[in-house]
This record gives sequence, structure tokens and C-alpha cells, in this order.
Amino acid sequence: MSVSAPVQQPAPVDGVAAAATLPGADVLRGLGVTTEAGLSGEEVARRQAQFGPNAVSSHRARFFPVLWHQLRSPLLGLLLGAAVASFLVGERSDAVIIGVIVAVSVGLGFVNEYRAEKAAEALHSQIHHKTVVVRDGRATSVDVTALVPGDLVELHLGDVIPADLRLLELTGLECDESVLTGESLPVDKDTAAVPAGTALAELTGCALMGTIVRTGSARGVVVSTGTGTEFGKIAAGLGTHQLDTEFQVGLRRFSLLLVYVAGALTTSIFVINVALHKPIIDALLFSLAIAVGITPQLLPAVVSTSLAAGSRRMSRRKVLVKRLVCIEDLGDVDVLFTDKTGTLTLGRIDYMRAVSAGGDDPGRVLRWGLLCTENAARDEQDVGGNPLDQALWRSPAAAGERTALADYTQLAVLPFDHERRMISVLVRDASGVSTLVTKGAPETVLDRCADVPPAARDALAAEFAAGNRVIAVATRPAVAGSSVIRAADESGLRLAGLLVFLDPPKPDAAAALGRLAGLGIAVKVVTGDNAAVATKVCHDLGLGGGDAMTGTEVDALDDAQLAEAITRTTVFARVSPEAKARIVHAQRSSGGGVAFLGDGVNDALALHAADVGISVDSATDVAKDAADVILLEKDLDVLADGVAEGRRIFANTIKYVLMGTSSNFGNMFSAASASLFLSFLPMLPSQILLNNLLYDSSQLAIPTDNVDEEQLRKPSHWDIAFIRRFMICFGPLSSVFDFVTFGVMLWVFHSGPAQFRSGWFVESLATQTLVIFAIRTRRIPFFRSHPSLPLTLSALGVVAVGTLLPATPLAHTLGFQPLPGAFFAALVAMIIAYLVLIEIGKRLFYGAAATTSPTPPRYGPHRHLRRRAAYFSTADRTPGSARGLSADGLARRSMEASADQ
Repeated sequence: MSVSAPVQQPAPVDGVAAAATLPGADVLRGLGVTTEAGLSGEEVARRQAQFGPNAVSSHRARFFPVLWHQLRSPLLGLLLGAAVASFLVGERSDAVIIGVIVAVSVGLGFVNEYRAEKAAEALHSQIHHKTVVVRDGRATSVDVTALVPGDLVELHLGDVIPADLRLLELTGLECDESVLTGESLPVDKDTAAVPAGTALAELTGCALMGTIVRTGSARGVVVSTGTGTEFGKIAAGLGTHQLDTEFQVGLRRFSLLLVYVAGALTTSIFVINVALHKPIIDALLFSLAIAVGITPQLLPAVVSTSLAAGSRRMSRRKVLVKRLVCIEDLGDVDVLFTDKTGTLTLGRIDYMRAVSAGGDDPGRVLRWGLLCTENAARDEQDVGGNPLDQALWRSPAAAGERTALADYTQLAVLPFDHERRMISVLVRDASGVSTLVTKGAPETVLDRCADVPPAARDALAAEFAAGNRVIAVATRPAVAGSSVIRAADESGLRLAGLLVFLDPPKPDAAAALGRLAGLGIAVKVVTGDNAAVATKVCHDLGLGGGDAMTGTEVDALDDAQLAEAITRTTVFARVSPEAKARIVHAQRSSGGGVAFLGDGVNDALALHAADVGISVDSATDVAKDAADVILLEKDLDVLADGVAEGRRIFANTIKYVLMGTSSNFGNMFSAASASLFLSFLPMLPSQILLNNLLYDSSQLAIPTDNVDEEQLRKPSHWDIAFIRRFMICFGPLSSVFDFVTFGVMLWVFHSGPAQFRSGWFVESLATQTLVIFAIRTRRIPFFRSHPSLPLTLSALGVVAVGTLLPATPLAHTLGFQPLPGAFFAALVAMIIAYLVLIEIGKRLFYGAAATTSPTPPRYGPHRHLRRRAAYFSTADRTPGSARGLSADGLARRSMEASADQ
């Protein structure tokens, strides 16, 4: 049994560029590892302790960062500073009340956001990405975060390269390095050393973390992990712990806009109040309280709570999201590329019959088809993952051929690949005669046949027109003594016949497609099957009206032409993995959200390229690793559930934003304006903060709210111009009723400062809280759109608390005074009038807004890099230091190892 070479402690780190300048053998010696044995388990454990996890981000819920997220507002800091000053000058009760209210508000936001972070941590911890390494002389699958410098890693098509590697051996390896270099063309790789100072994009002897294997396979040794990799340095610089969606970026920008508005407003109010000879401390506290009231403090908590609740609902609907932000991305989807088998069809492929060409016995055609498999074993369990081969061996007709198959010996195999779209085997019968048998896509097999009878072509066309799947089988005598097969040998063949399979459409697929269409999602089929077959299936399911393109036609178009062709095409047939990814890239360049649903190794490139990669629980490991969303059932209905949930979360989040930019903003504007003509402050700073706290508390139930069907029919993108118009329209409506309240309190009830503040506190809280029932829908509230029970109870409960406060023992402490009974009659009238006016405003506003539509988002340049970084995420802390071996360290280790030998 082989053992690992003795290892010394790795030298300090420098990056993959150092290893690229040295021959592979020197790198191995420097790392103290051999290609036969790899590292020992003990050495791996030691290096893991030294270098830490191979991760560039952490998904651990961290207490202090979440708390800091609540405390980092400069306005909050100024308010607390002013409260301390107020305490020191003798106004202790107001200062204490302000401090308590701020603490409760911060605590409320912290608890909700931290719970959401914990939910995200649990979600991340369910997801594991694996890679194959050689340790203790055996190939084994390990989590990518467990890699250490010196590990020998196997690479295959579609793999995300798990660390910076020095390549040792390879076969036709090409890597997509666009995530690092921006270069869309794949890079050819070799094992040669490069000169010192070679640019990152030209390190052909290395494979870089985060890039993707486009073609070929390889073995390499890990030289850098985690933040020591080139990918890790970039990802760490982007701060990938919090992966933001475009919606969250838009929310931050709008929150910043409100801060600017609040800053300008409160500064003006402070200056004017001081000029009017009002106490400086009172004026400062009042101005800062207005600023805090305008800013949407609980917005992060509302978003996080919505996402966490959404992930739980989606898991119940058999949709597993790898990261919470994927939910919003899923709601943005307006184009879905999907494969055909198992999605539109049952996925249970059955062998139907063999069609002879040229008079051969159909049983002989079946026999050649059974012989032509990549696995020499002769039963359905061991023919590999090819569903057509499995169906062939599972058929009753195959049972009758087993005796005849025993007379053949498999000598060589040329495996299937997506360029040739065929497989060839060399077999020898009992009499010693060798035959080359080729099986694959009919178009490519027939092109390699010397003479194809017209009747065979007619039979093929008839099977395609019927929607059946077909593979062609051809043979030719082999050269005596040959023991290998090359692609060039697949020529001069004689067509033996056709093998026909049935994969009928799913009974519920048409309804699922209709539902996706109702969600505004254009479905396009990307398949390796024949165009006629795919078109027939789509037609049967009502997914027609578009053209069909083949992979050859796709390859002939440049990117701009392809993007234009996609708009009128429904079926893409006989496409290679590279072409699938290119189609997705082209659609993404047109804007909007693009999803790709696939479950095979050949889908991995497209899954990486899409805005949302979707796979299924039964998919290959490569496809599941590449996906952002996993469907526990390969069902478009399940996917439609996920899309609807993403849009529901967006719709509920936007309700909070619209609330904050209408009634809440209007009330703060009213307070600022009233302070200019009143001889006293219209509301004490502590009362403003208490009002804001109660209002925000009622809005925490928004994530549970129901969403109108029309809000789910198309993707809803962040539109800051729309929200600005909403604020300008509905903010003044709120202020109108505030000023009416001022008049009622001053001229009807002849109220003093305490009663005036009590009356306006109750009215402002009631109007800005209850308006959620109007703003939450474009329909008539309650009659045509029903709010959720939690939202109804929280809103009514907060209004009840605010109404009762002036009559409680806390009234004097809070600066309130009991209100006369007639006030409440006026309050009910004002609330009804306000809500009616809001309904009229809705009709006018949405009627005008219907003529404009938001521009679909164009995602930022680092979006895919940040998504890819989540692939290398751990619940542990990620050290900030680089991890790998320097050029001097590698050379020194290499010489030391040589001397030891």
C-alpha cells in the first residue's frame, strides 16, 4: 500500500503565480506530496489547522455585525448624544424616555434580523459542494471547504475549480475564466511552466478557483486556498458575507435618499426653531426625532424576515433555495430555458421497436444497440446513467438477446461526447471477427454512413414527426488486430437501422406551462434531442408559435444575432453544453432575469451562466452543485410556486417602502411645518419616537400579508422613480389631514400643548398605520382584496394602544393628556375621509403610472462573482490572510525534498 512522502511544514504564502513558474514535479516536491498517494489523513488535519477552511466567505450569523447594522445610523448616534446632553442639563425624564424607546426600536430590529440570519445559516449548512481528491492513495469525495495546499484534485466537465491548482496532467482541458478576467472565450490549458511575471489570464499551467471546466479533464495539486487564491482576493474585497440582490441595492440607495431629505429638512427646522427662540436642546431633539421618523429603520428586518419566511414556505412547496437572496432572484425571472426530458415529458423512456435499414433483421439491430454501451457489463443496472441505454436493457426485447450477447467480447470504447453525439465500441464475436459498432444521434450517424437507403430516411422522418426519440445504429468491419478506436474510424459505416423510444408528454405539463405564461415567463426548450421531436412535444403541450434552431445554426450566429434570434425561437435542438451557456449569456445581455433548468453534466455550464440556475434532487452532482435552486420534484408547477413566492416577497417588501414614503413621510413633514407657526413643539421628541416605534411594530406583520394575483403576473423590478412619484403624491394627502387635526385641536377643543400633542399623536398613528390596508393593494381593500389576519390584528392593535395611551397612568410621564369624547367622533370621520381620499388618489396615480413600465435590471459586473463566492462559504470564520506557497518557499521545499531523497 502506498504512503505519502514525509512532509514538512509549508512555507508562508504568495499565490498561484509562483507555482506557475515551476515544473509540476518541483511543485509536488515542494508541497511534499506524490501523485500516487496524495496527502495522508494526518497531514490533511495538520494543514487544515494551519491554513483554515478553503472558504472566501462566511454564512455564520454573527451577533455583533447584526447589532452594528442596527446601531450604525449617524442620526441615531446624534439622537442619543442629544438625549445625553438633555439628561445632563436636567431634563432627565425626557432623556430616559428617548433612550428606552431607541433601545426597544433597536432591539426589535436586531431580534428580527438576527433570526433571519440564523435561518440563512441553517439553510447554507444544508448545502455541501464536493470535489474528488486523492488522499491516502485513494480517490475520495470531500467538501470543497476541506481542501488544503498539497491536495490532488480531479477535474471534469462542468466542475467549479475548488482552489488554485497547478495542473499536472490533462486531456483537452479548457476553462471559462470570465468570472475573473471578463474574457468570454474559454482558455486552453497545458502543464508547461510559464515565465515569471506572466499575467493572470495567461497562466495556462494553472486552474484558478471559481472558474469552470468547459471541456476535458485534468488532475492538479492545490497551491492556494481560500482568501489566498486569486478569486478569494477579489471576493474578499467585495465583502461577500452579505450577498445583496439588485432590490436590496436599490433599497439602500433609496434609504440614502431619505437620509438626505431628512438631513435637509431637519437642519432647516432646527435653524428656524432656534431663530424663533425655542430652547436649543428641545429644538435639536425634535429635529433629530423627525429625521429618525423619516428613515425606514426596520426595513432590513422586514426584508430579512420576508426572505426567511419565504424560504420556509418554499421548502414546504418542495423548492430548496441555497441562499435566501435567490428567492428574490427567482421572482425576477421572465425567461426560462429548460430541457425537455422529465420536465415536459414523463422522463420514463420506453423502448418501442427497432426499424431495419436495408433488409437487416430488426433483432440484429437491437443486438448491435445493446452491445454499443460504455460499460462492458450486460444488464440495465450497469450500463451507466444514459436513460436510453437503460430503457433498451430494461425492455422485454432485450431479454431475448442475452444469450446471443454472451458470444461477444468488448475490446475498446470511444465514449460519447457532445461534439460527436455518438458512441462507438469495438466487439469480437465467437468466431474471432471484429466489428466497429456506432450508435448515436441519427443526423451525425447517417453523415458517417457510405450509403443510406431513401426508405430509411423516410422512416426516420416519420418517427420524428410522431414525436418519438430515435437513435441510429451503424457498423463496419474492423481492421484486423486493432484494439483502439479513434474518431477518424467513425466513417464509411453501413446503417444497420433505427432504435425507437417513447417519452410521452406529462399529463399536467400543459397546465404548468399555462401557469408560467400567466406569471409572464417565456419558456424556451433547450434539448439535445432532434428539433422535430422537441417541436412536436411543444406543439402537443400548447407551447408553439416559435421557431426551432439547431446547435449548428446557433454556432453560425454572432452574439448580437443570437440575442435577436432568441426572441422568436422556442426550441433549441442538438445543442452542445457550450452552446447552451452561450444562449443563456445572449439572453442575459438583453436584460431581465434568466433561469435555466437542467439536471445533467452537460447542463452545468448553462446553470452557472444563468441568473438563477435550477436543478432537481435527482440530478447529477455536477448539476446540483452548479444550481442556486433545487426542486425536490422535476415539475414546472413546483417551479411556478417558487417564482410566485419570490414575487410575493418583493410585493410585501415594497408595501413597507410605500408606507414609509407616503403617510410616515407626510406626518414628519407636518410635524416640521407645525413647529414653525406654533408657540410650542407640536409633538415632543419622545412622542415622535414612540409614534414611530409603534408604527414600525405594526409593519413587522407585512411579510405574512396576502398578495393580489395581478402583482404576481409579471416580474416586479425595483423602480425608484415610481416610489419617488408615490411619495410626492401621497405624502401631501397625509399632511392635509394632519393640518385638519391641528385646526380641530386648536379651534374646536381649544387644546393646550399636552392635549394638542395627545390628539395629534393618536390621529397621526391611526392614519399612517391604517393606510396600509389601502396601500397594500390596487383593488378596493377588504371587499376585493383581503389582508392577512396577522397584519390586520397588528395594525388594529397598535391603533388601539395609541388611542388608549393618553388615558393610562403613563400619560403624564409621556407628556399626554386625556382626550374629550367628541375628539374620537372627529377622529373616526377623519380616518374614513382619509382612506376615501387615498382610494381616489390610487385610481388617479395608478391610471397614470400604467403608461410607464420599469426598466428590467441589468446586474452589476460583480454579481456572478459574488454568487460564485457563496460556493466557497463556511459557518466558520474565514481568516483574512492569504494561504498558499510562495515561489521561494516552493523552490526551497523542492530542494529540501530532493536532498532528503
